[in-house]
Amino acid sequence: MSSTTVEGGPVARDAGRAAGLARPPRRTGPSGLFALPAMAFFVAFAIIPLVGVIVLSFMNWDGLSSPTWAGASNWRRTLGSPQTINAIRLTAIVMVVTWLVQTPLSIALGVFMASRQRYREFLAVLYFLPLLFSSAALGIAFKALLDPNFGISQALGLPWLRQDWLGSSALALPVTIAVIAWAFIPFHSLIYQGGVRQIPAVLYEAAELDGATWWQKFWHITIPQLKYTIITDSTLQLVGALTYFDLIYVLTGGGPGDATRILPLHMYLLGFKSFDMGQAAVVGTLLLVVGLALSLGLNRLSGSTKMESQVQGL
Repeated sequence: MSSTTVEGGPVARDAGRAAGLARPPRRTGPSGLFALPAMAFFVAFAIIPLVGVIVLSFMNWDGLSSPTWAGASNWRRTLGSPQTINAIRLTAIVMVVTWLVQTPLSIALGVFMASRQRYREFLAVLYFLPLLFSSAALGIAFKALLDPNFGISQALGLPWLRQDWLGSSALALPVTIAVIAWAFIPFHSLIYQGGVRQIPAVLYEAAELDGATWWQKFWHITIPQLKYTIITDSTLQLVGALTYFDLIYVLTGGGPGDATRILPLHMYLLGFKSFDMGQAAVVGTLLLVVGLALSLGLNRLSGSTKMESQVQGL
């Protein structure tokens, strides 16, 4: 009798209701259908053009006549060309050097701007200004500033600035890298500013109680806590280096000679100057493969597939 009372009594009913609330709710709506418009756009504007570029890399086409099948000859000619090898080398240099220049400066500016003083917010606005200009406008501006005849050297009256910065094969690439860093450091600083502001203040307070210096707090708290931010921003920098085209095209046009002819510019010049769309498609496919490899490799390095807290030590 007592067992029947317990089974059907209020305690049992409350336990049943609690168990029912603990179950995850069932999905009743067609939630998968909401992704169809985005998938349709992705297929139409990404997958189909991508397949078209890969197929075109096996074709001979000048952009006007009908394409003809070329097989693997396009790949042999393109990958065996000294211009392509030089473009790969220059692209690797630009990727590595811009990352080495932009990363420490962006972290330093991001940490500086993450403070709450009002004057730092004003400076953050000034640092952000280069992002308001297009790459073509920046290229035109720096091309005029660096002109040895009427540029900044003449305005300031400094003879040591009167050099052919963009016309010298030894100076063109370093100057181009410096302009790229100047243009994109504000964007990466903004990313690190947001990352620093996510670090719990209690970590710094505990370090101050232990007598840590500002450098010890930066090196042992800020940098480890920014691990995932650094990996994400590095992915943006390295993959983004494969898309530098408009700034370099306006600034140097790939010259002097082939001193700044990186892969994106090499692809454009092959397709629209030499009218060899097949070889240009080979370079485009190469850029795609390198970009995907970098993205997937850095994504695996970040440990994004692990259930791991991004706030270490808590």
